[in-house]
Amino acid sequence: MIKAQNIKKSFGNLLVLKGIDFEAKNSEVLSIVGASGAGKSSLLQILGTLSNPDSGKVYIDGVDVFGLKSNALADFRNKRIGFVFQFHHLLPEFTAVENVAIPALIANASMSQAKERATELLNFLGLKDRLTHKPSQLSGGEQQRVAIARALINNPAVIFADEPSGNLDTNTKSEIHKLFFDLRDRFGVTIIIVTHDRELARMSDRTLEMKDGEFLL
Repeated sequence: MIKAQNIKKSFGNLLVLKGIDFEAKNSEVLSIVGASGAGKSSLLQILGTLSNPDSGKVYIDGVDVFGLKSNALADFRNKRIGFVFQFHHLLPEFTAVENVAIPALIANASMSQAKERATELLNFLGLKDRLTHKPSQLSGGEQQRVAIARALINNPAVIFADEPSGNLDTNTKSEIHKLFFDLRDRFGVTIIIVTHDRELARMSDRTLEMKDGEFLL
């Protein structure tokens, strides 16, 4: 599902990624761990097409993503990639359903189609009584579930999650961890997680550890 070859990235004189090779299989849950500054989030940003590498190739579902023109890349990202971050980035003026529906509307779904799909996902994620609530009316775990539903709305091939449970209490964290595996089983999506949480890493199908811009062997 994902293949990256010789990914290098520098910020000024600092070489952050030192020629990374990476592969993830279809429907795999893979965790990337390592100390702060190891290059985990920089790699995730590149794999998710949010940042360009200085050199190297990234293929997602067989597509050379950085070979696409900017409009085509934006369309691919919207339809084939979902993102979940530590901070939920929900729009405060919109309800849960409206927040989830936004990527579908960007992908040219009708309002009725987008809201129907958003409602289905929120119901699946246990939020059927929170559909019309705004983010300020939701707990941290509920906000993260809304963010996960938003990531799923366009049936992506891959979800990238950056410290998805880093902001949550212990019980909520465990629920969110289990949820990722439920999502894989239900939707067949590949999930790449950057995390400091060793419990989540142990649950994953595979774990890779980074240090100083490289994977440890």
